[in-house]
Amino acid sequence: MQALDPVGVMYALAAGVGWALYIVLGKRAGAAYGADAVTWGTLIGALLAIPVGVAHAGGALLSPALLPYALGVAVLSSALPYSLEMIALILLPARTFSTLLSLEPAIAAVAGAALLDGRLSLLQWLAIMAIIVAAAGTALSVRRPMLTEPLAN
Repeated sequence: MQALDPVGVMYALAAGVGWALYIVLGKRAGAAYGADAVTWGTLIGALLAIPVGVAHAGGALLSPALLPYALGVAVLSSALPYSLEMIALILLPARTFSTLLSLEPAIAAVAGAALLDGRLSLLQWLAIMAIIVAAAGTALSVRRPMLTEPLAN
């Protein structure tokens, strides 16, 4: 058995703190600003990323041939997922949301194994199954609010 790399442990702890802040602050932002929170977050992220992209790729970044791909990536990797996450953050308890969020790396590992011919060890498959079982158990144990008024016919 190998010893843990202290730098890797620090990165993992920093990532955990980042995710916790994302969940807590995202829930507050979603409750306060709704869908506008995603818009503002995406705008700020773009303003930070565009100068780096222009410095690296120059004018090729704005090539008309690349714009449809850029739009597809923007919608599928940012706009749609973050909008859905904001809805989930508002509707679900933070504890439930964080457990369901843990499915993302598990799904990525399975997708990598399936689409990129990646190889996962037995222990990795068992960990993925444990995450799926925990997420399913959490989702099934969420208490739904009781209706205070009868439904209209």
